[in-house]
Amino acid sequence: MPQKKCEVIAIANQKGGVGKTTTTLSLGVALAKLGKKVLVIDADPQGDLTTCMGWYDQDKLDNTISSLMEQSIYDKPINNDDYILHHKENIDLLPSNIELSATEMNLVSSKDREKILKNCIEPLKDKYDYILIDCMPSLGMITINALACSDKIIIPVQSHYLSVKGMSQLLRTVSRVQRKINPNLKIGGILLTLVDARTKLSREMKMQLQEVYGNVVKIYDTQIPKAIKVAEATSVGESIFSYDKSGRVTEAYSYFAKEVVRNEPTRQKNASTKYR
Repeated sequence: MPQKKCEVIAIANQKGGVGKTTTTLSLGVALAKLGKKVLVIDADPQGDLTTCMGWYDQDKLDNTISSLMEQSIYDKPINNDDYILHHKENIDLLPSNIELSATEMNLVSSKDREKILKNCIEPLKDKYDYILIDCMPSLGMITINALACSDKIIIPVQSHYLSVKGMSQLLRTVSRVQRKINPNLKIGGILLTLVDARTKLSREMKMQLQEVYGNVVKIYDTQIPKAIKVAEATSVGESIFSYDKSGRVTEAYSYFAKEVVRNEPTRQKNASTKYR
């Protein structure tokens, strides 16, 4: 019987405040509720995902993504299990803290610098169905590492003009990674987040995305509504699934997880050339 393939997904957008961390955690928990084994990776020095999952004092964590990558950079033996934290909602976490900023600087002079994270997580892939990487709001070396080891990228986009405006730069970066580092990287799709269905602006932004990018990139059917409950859940170290079981955001991420699992065909054939 063939071994089940682990899918590595980068949740990325160089613009901050678009819901990357919320999407990583919520999608992870939603996939776990579908019976999947899930690891989420905090690839942001701010450690927001680590905080959201209840580890509030990241500076006291000895084993983080930065220490794991440093071990790999200097070819030291690694026991990956030492770096994994187990969350009460049946997902695992590779945490982060501010030390990741220093690691990013060290990567500049490292051999195979774009593939350090890939080397770190490769031994973990046989334990999980999905590995989700919460990327920092930049297109620096850590984000490039995340794209280099991913099978696909999901792009959360706030239904706001400035969020849509930066899409071309991100897609050009993805195209460069596809050409030079990871030819297997696909664009899973664009996920609209923080949507206020009552406003004309949200409707216009989806239409604009469809017009500009819809012929080359999938726009997910799911739209994630704006809700104060998400921020409240963060403050108690829970996902929205635990904090607001029947809420609109919970329902939306449940639907989104099913979209991801269905692995519907994405319109990739022109995406790698249009944004070069």
